[in-house]
Amino acid sequence: MKYSSLLMIGFFMLIFGCKEQVAENGDHSMTQDDGSWLILSQTDISQGVYHTQHAEIFGKYISGYNSYILNAIDSVQATAIDGGGYFTGITAIPPESPIGYDLDLFQKPLLKAPRSTSYCSGSSYTAFIEGLNLMFAQSHPALSEDRYESLRMQELDGGRREDEVKFWGKWNDDGYGNHFALVQYSGMGEVIEPIHARPGDFLNISWKKGGGHSVIFLGWVINADNEKCVVYWSSQKGTNGMGDSVTPISRIKEVMFVRLSSPEKLFTFDPDKQVDDSINGYSIDW
Repeated sequence: MKYSSLLMIGFFMLIFGCKEQVAENGDHSMTQDDGSWLILSQTDISQGVYHTQHAEIFGKYISGYNSYILNAIDSVQATAIDGGGYFTGITAIPPESPIGYDLDLFQKPLLKAPRSTSYCSGSSYTAFIEGLNLMFAQSHPALSEDRYESLRMQELDGGRREDEVKFWGKWNDDGYGNHFALVQYSGMGEVIEPIHARPGDFLNISWKKGGGHSVIFLGWVINADNEKCVVYWSSQKGTNGMGDSVTPISRIKEVMFVRLSSPEKLFTFDPDKQVDDSINGYSIDW
């Protein structure tokens, strides 16, 4: 057998093994939905802003890969149970930190945290990364150097990785970074319309006033003022860093939901892939 053929067989065994590992602990295929709006009860949001029970509370509404994301949220929130502080400042010294602790993927460093604070896209990306750590915890997969480098959140010298640059730069970019990184760049995710959204989906919000927000969706709810609201976890000024937020949809212009569907593509995506950042979002017709 030719050496190149052996390499190819080994490659597919690696990917197949990663798929098998993801499936070992139960139903961990792409999360499904029944096509209706997921309306939460008041009990579901009774734990307040800071808690580590997302997997317990919201996990009952899902199965599949999203369950890893909810467990990852709890892990990330536990590093700063009071939120940890919210800070953005590209030119600050030390520079802004996407998340407030040193972050690794498969025990390889992605970030040496400059601060103990966080911001929105940093928190959602960290939950994504920690979700991957949970998914592949037993398989110890080998990630190629170019893909590992693409996922890094800072340059090797500790400097800020700019928007649009590689995986993290696309996630952190203005607009619908979840779509840029997960759907177009890596092929790891699929677009989900708002009615189909489920806990653990990645959500980018475009506000009617102001810029945008990168969060992880938890559900929809009617608040005490009879307003229709979206419930999500992220890092924001209003929660002094990481925490749950209940926000009226009347403030929202458009949204983009992306669901993790093919985590194994982490090992095969093209680090040089280009994306189209001119896509439009969805209105919330609830």
